[in-house]
Amino acid sequence: MILPVVEADDPRIAAFRDVRERDLVGRQGSFMAEGEVVLRLLVSHLPVSHLPASRLGTADGHGLRALLLSEAQAMRLADVIAALPEDVPVYVAGQKVMDQVVGFPIHRGILALGAARPLPEPGALLDRLGERALVVVALGLTNHDNMGGIFRNAAAFGADAVLIDAASCDPLYRKAIRVSVGASLVVPFARVADGASAVDLLKARGFEVVALSPAGREPLSRLVRPPRVAALFGTEGPGLPAAVMAMTRTVAIPMAEGFDSLNVATTSGIVLHHLSGV
Repeated sequence: MILPVVEADDPRIAAFRDVRERDLVGRQGSFMAEGEVVLRLLVSHLPVSHLPASRLGTADGHGLRALLLSEAQAMRLADVIAALPEDVPVYVAGQKVMDQVVGFPIHRGILALGAARPLPEPGALLDRLGERALVVVALGLTNHDNMGGIFRNAAAFGADAVLIDAASCDPLYRKAIRVSVGASLVVPFARVADGASAVDLLKARGFEVVALSPAGREPLSRLVRPPRVAALFGTEGPGLPAAVMAMTRTVAIPMAEGFDSLNVATTSGIVLHHLSGV
């Protein structure tokens, strides 16, 4: 279904129009992904159980509703296009028209309109994990770069799931997907109401819950990986709530004198590397 587009106001590609503005208001069950690496990852994880209705998200994975490619990228990505289900339209436009549609110069020339899979219940997600499991918990993260970085680290170090609270931003926001290099599309995640409810869920399932903070009572180097462990990360500045810290084992990363904190995504990389044993 390769469909040429010659006018920026073509109604068939209305969902791709003014990407930045639409990102701000949300996409109500859809998401926008960009770039070749992310596209290939998304296509490789399309659930086969619901083909040919591949434009729908299912419990097995995200769906793919349509692609918008520049003419140059359409030629390069012939193998990806050939692997798509037949019902996914591929719109191809000249670079100038594509820039007009999107609202900014999109040098990658690749946009995918996805359909988000339904979010699992957090308890059900945890119940699917094995006897040895690593879970990431993000509380109050409103920065999409940090969210994307945490998901990228979660994928790199083999985390089994991510829990995010109601105050955190959407891991399927376009920038978060891009920063995560597609990891937020493949690492399972669920939302919890707040940090206390996340800790209760985890403890009820035999997880040791570790909270990362400059005020942690023990250094990371002393933490021996339990079979089931969850690492909590809070927003930069305020950090984790005191009430949540009181419910957990608190750990700090020792630093040079005069400096006591790291970017939260960087912190997650160090901690997950330590816990993964890689």
